[in-house]
Amino acid sequence: MRIIAGKARGLHLDTRSGEDTRPTADRVKEALFSMLTPYLNGARVLDLFAGSGALGLEAVSRGAKACDFVEISSAAANIVLQNTKKAGFEDVCRLHRMDFQAFLKHVEESYDLIFLDPPYRSGFYENALSLIKERNLLAEEGRIVAEWDQDKPDFSAFYEEKERRYGRVHISILKG
Repeated sequence: MRIIAGKARGLHLDTRSGEDTRPTADRVKEALFSMLTPYLNGARVLDLFAGSGALGLEAVSRGAKACDFVEISSAAANIVLQNTKKAGFEDVCRLHRMDFQAFLKHVEESYDLIFLDPPYRSGFYENALSLIKERNLLAEEGRIVAEWDQDKPDFSAFYEEKERRYGRVHISILKG
């Protein structure tokens, strides 16, 4: 897995093997970020369920001004730290080693772009979206990018602007 474009283009990222994380394929990332280009410049990004941090790091590489990563797994969090250092983005990225609910209940910022890619069939989508809505964590013109498989989560708290399918993977772009 690598960063596809921007300041850190071509940088190979470390990943964790196993079923706990599923890195977003390069072709899916490429298609996704071509849709997100208008929202990246100067954006505040939240990479919830960060895994390796690939999505947030790609956003920073392409012009986002800052990214918060949330990851409860210590092993995955260590990989996010390694990848952030490798990319040279330590000054604009923060890692929060905690449960997503605890983070969403206490964060005081709003975000222009939120990546939502929890374990499939975890039931975390609806809970996370509810907290984002309730706490007004999405900026006025912000977008949420949700990655999911065959069982579409309930996105009714937000307007689904786009949905794309890439093999088994679906991407939905949501706005307030």
